[in-house]
Amino acid sequence: MAKLWGGRFTKGTDKAVEDFTSSIAFDARMYAEDIAGSKAHAKMLAKQNIISQKDCDDIVAGLTKIKGQIDAGEFPFSVSLEDIHMNIEKRLTDDIGEAGGRLHTGRSRNDQCAVDLHMYVRRAVTHMGELIVDMQKALIEVSEKYSDVIMPGYTHLQRAQPVLFAHHMMAYFSMLERDFDRLPLVFKHADIMPLGAGALAGSTYGIDQTYTQQLLAFSRIYENSMDAVSDRDYVVEFLSFASLVMMHLSRLSEELILWSTNEFGFIELDDAHCTGSSIMPQKKNPDVCELVRGKTGRTYGHLLGLLTTLKGLPLTYNKDMQEDKEGIFDAIDTVTFALSINTAMLRGMTVNGKRMHAVLNDDFSNATDMADYLAKKGVPFREAHEIVGSAVQHCIQKGCVLLDLSVDDFKAISSHFDADILDAITIEACVAGRNNYSGTAPECVERQRQVGKQLIADEEAQIAKWTAIITSVEE
Repeated sequence: MAKLWGGRFTKGTDKAVEDFTSSIAFDARMYAEDIAGSKAHAKMLAKQNIISQKDCDDIVAGLTKIKGQIDAGEFPFSVSLEDIHMNIEKRLTDDIGEAGGRLHTGRSRNDQCAVDLHMYVRRAVTHMGELIVDMQKALIEVSEKYSDVIMPGYTHLQRAQPVLFAHHMMAYFSMLERDFDRLPLVFKHADIMPLGAGALAGSTYGIDQTYTQQLLAFSRIYENSMDAVSDRDYVVEFLSFASLVMMHLSRLSEELILWSTNEFGFIELDDAHCTGSSIMPQKKNPDVCELVRGKTGRTYGHLLGLLTTLKGLPLTYNKDMQEDKEGIFDAIDTVTFALSINTAMLRGMTVNGKRMHAVLNDDFSNATDMADYLAKKGVPFREAHEIVGSAVQHCIQKGCVLLDLSVDDFKAISSHFDADILDAITIEACVAGRNNYSGTAPECVERQRQVGKQLIADEEAQIAKWTAIITSVEE
């Protein structure tokens, strides 16, 4: 098949080169953005009398027809036409004749490809925001459902201090809040229009970039044409965002895996989100959590891969930059899956509060509160720490825990202990006493939920603004 750029060449492209350089297998997903960008470009060309209004009308109608065919799965993509841009332009020219050949006047595939990706990332950012908000809502729902459940908090994966299970869930809410906070910057940097930069130096035609900007609902235009076609910072920023989201979800997945073991027994994941064993009938495996954990490294790889690709490129466009798409497309798909499935798992899991409480009644998670009790009686904290450490050692030797000791036992350990020590180190008292602003006391966690609900409202308002921008662009 003759290339649209083949005039300078005396022989056809080797089949292996076509296969190696073609990007249609993955960039076909940008067809809606490519068609929207082409329609806007055609309208601008007509407005500037660079092409006739009839040509513009034929182009827009032809592109609308092509979009309908692709939507319906009736458009045959060709590897020999390399990418989504050339596939659409060739079909358009075949359908409407010479007018289709005039569409590319005043632009290059360099700025055409860039504008497609900018619009695609804007859409992806909006969808990511929606998914994050849904998971945050699920975390609040779980926090409310199990608001009175107390669990061991850990450091070094050793039981440390008791916390509300709801407090633990709201920690992930905060992580996702930071993830959402990164999205406006990604959107801002994706919301710059490169169309009009041409191959790298601009255009000799009297194009009106401001008009195209308005049609495509971009907030600004690149100031520098060379920067416009070579910039992939916004893609790197999206991949950085994606990597952080996956890191947070991987940490949650690891905890869900641990908590669902017989050794912990803290939760049970819904059968719909687990798999079985081909040989061991009793198994219920948290495969989804393990895949989220595993796919995190894959997302990191896309970030490092693009950074490595870009680090040695001279300005402006180089074919290496085709490598920007597979990574971000896969990252979008991976994060979409991970957020969606984690949200469903949270809503479907069952929390075993009795098991958690039993564990806490059989360990030394209240040791810090015992030391705090002494410090409040005037004992220097380091001395109190030593006294409690000795008491813990005493209990270990006797095969009991601090709550098993009597008031007389406590007084024998230190004269600073009174009868109220037994109330001071109950699991409930340990949690209720940590009532500072960010603490785990019930009233503190309730405040976190209320703050979280307001943050969600703010996020949804931001998403509505992004959605309005995207839907204002004709596809």
